[in-house]
Amino acid sequence: MPPNPPLEFSSPRRKLLEQANHALGQLDSLTTLLPDASIFLYSYVRKEAVLSSEIEGTRSTLSNSLLFELEEAPGIPFDDVKEVSNYVRALEHGMRRLQEGLPLCNRLLREMHAILLDSGRGSEKHPGEFRNIQNWVLGATVDTAVFVPPPLERVEECMAELEKFLNETDDEKQPYETLVKAALAHVQFETIHPFEDGNGRLGRMLIAFILHAEGILS
Repeated sequence: MPPNPPLEFSSPRRKLLEQANHALGQLDSLTTLLPDASIFLYSYVRKEAVLSSEIEGTRSTLSNSLLFELEEAPGIPFDDVKEVSNYVRALEHGMRRLQEGLPLCNRLLREMHAILLDSGRGSEKHPGEFRNIQNWVLGATVDTAVFVPPPLERVEECMAELEKFLNETDDEKQPYETLVKAALAHVQFETIHPFEDGNGRLGRMLIAFILHAEGILS
């Protein structure tokens, strides 16, 4: 990272990027109109947790998640709601650590991953630790897999390079604006697939954290 050869920005792509940045600006400006932005953020974080977990097969609802937080309501599938609750805790922990001055780094990602897989599904898959096995995406075996991430002995090296990219301040070494940087980092994170489980959820969090850390979304 950054990609070599560099990305090509045609006129249509530049127009799309301009529209996306405009939309982010509109989203960020909404916080100035809200009487209490923390209430909006409270609901947003939980809705995002439900939607992100749903992509990976977790079946929960926003109302179930809120009920679980209030009273651990009986009759709600525990694993599904607990997974969403862990997502909320991981995201809030990451936001707090950034506010404390910790950079967006592998240490922070591991801390968030440890919370994300603290209990429920995936809790036996070494929360907070980079994988020490070969994983793959879709397929019964590595030979039939749709995608095979880098071998385990390359994970630390790849993640170190990603961390360097995230914090690079030299415009020549990191020439892309924040939204493109976030997209590239997300693709690279999912390509590395550094954890045994939870890569999809943590990778989606990474996008929002880059936008926040770079001052695009307050």
